[in-house]
Amino acid sequence: MFWQICIAILIGIAVGIFTGLAPGIHVNLVAALMISISGILLTFTTPFMLAIFIVGVGLTHTFLDAIPSIFLGAPDSDHALSVLPGHRMLLNGHGFEAVKLTVIGSLFSALVCILSIPVILPFLSKIYLMIEPFMGYILIIAVTYIALIEKGFYKKLVSIILLIMSGLLGLIIFDIPTLNQPLLAMLSGLFGTSTLIISLNDKNSIPKQKFDESEPLDKKETSKTIAAALFSGSLTGIFPGLGAAHAAIIGMQVVGQISVRGFLMLIGGINTVNFIFSVATFYTLQKARNGAIVAISKIMESISLLQLSIILLSIVITAGIATILTLRIAKVFAIAVEKVDYQILVMSIIGLITILVCLFDGLIGLFVLVTSTFMGMLPAFFSAKRSILMGCLLIPVIIYLI
Repeated sequence: MFWQICIAILIGIAVGIFTGLAPGIHVNLVAALMISISGILLTFTTPFMLAIFIVGVGLTHTFLDAIPSIFLGAPDSDHALSVLPGHRMLLNGHGFEAVKLTVIGSLFSALVCILSIPVILPFLSKIYLMIEPFMGYILIIAVTYIALIEKGFYKKLVSIILLIMSGLLGLIIFDIPTLNQPLLAMLSGLFGTSTLIISLNDKNSIPKQKFDESEPLDKKETSKTIAAALFSGSLTGIFPGLGAAHAAIIGMQVVGQISVRGFLMLIGGINTVNFIFSVATFYTLQKARNGAIVAISKIMESISLLQLSIILLSIVITAGIATILTLRIAKVFAIAVEKVDYQILVMSIIGLITILVCLFDGLIGLFVLVTSTFMGMLPAFFSAKRSILMGCLLIPVIIYLI
């Protein structure tokens, strides 16, 4: 059994590298494939080994997906908010450091989350029952705070308008039944292509990337960031409809004022905690909160305490390997990206995103991408925070919860 587990972890890591680096390819697609061919796979292995494999894919993805978000500006829902600060660091020669910060957040948060699960598990059901009726109102408070935190009446008004506009956009897009990948087109437009088009107008060029000039971590800020990632990331594992992007908004309010470096650690940590805590939720509440755990629930109706312990141990191993691989791959990206003409690179990435959207959703997806791109450019024109556009996810979830 030991060698079977090792093989399942390694294959999962290999697939997770692919899903993490390939824009538009999400873990949920692999999970759906696993469900469809599980009958065939179970003739060669056991349901538990498939579960270990899926965990390996999902966790590795949370480490690797920072690379296309930062170097290519092609975000998925989990890393949408990291695009702008990560891209800014890339243009300052610190793209590798930006990825490194997300990896630090992921690794530290994974270890703290694993250690906290035995303490939290006995109280998880009670916490869920206590908070569940108020989750929608908690999000309303968070959204209101985000909109009104701006200084001055004009900026507050702009934030409220952008919040409502992005919320309406999300409601309309999620209501289109023919869209296969609504998040790909919407989030790529709001946070990817819009950022890239604006950067084209600035005539930027990618400078030589630096690898040995990273600042030492602020221990107080790092501790505060990891705690916020653990709290907000765990909420996504408990409550339906909440994803890592929502947790990022909550985490930003919990942690308060942090630097760009702290913010990137927060984003990385939330994504990983979100995934790990979903495993604990499945064990305790028998509820699946993301696509990977849904696949596991279809293959295994429940997991035992021993199986949970093995999964958590495999998570620790996977996190260690994924950390090393992500940093090495990010260094390759950093060396390669500085050799490419920035204007050509940006146009190529916009073209790649457009092709991916068209492949998944055709002309409707292209229309969503164009609309989202125009809306994604509005915060820059009105000097507003781009994070307000996360209303595209928050407003639909609030309506769902209330």
